[in-house]
Amino acid sequence: MSKQVVTFEYEKETKNSVRYKEVPDEGTAPIVGSLYVQKWFAGESKTLEVTIEKKD
Repeated sequence: MSKQVVTFEYEKETKNSVRYKEVPDEGTAPIVGSLYVQKWFAGESKTLEVTIEKKD
């Protein structure tokens, strides 16, 4: 099992959600890309962190 913490920064608001863009580590490709989060949860957050765990 391996875990990765991915950081996202605010990009723009849509009708019911907020779009965040991934901030990859320097020299690496994005893992997720864009992330849409519902406005009721995102609130005014400009940065999100998501932990992804692979289970094999």
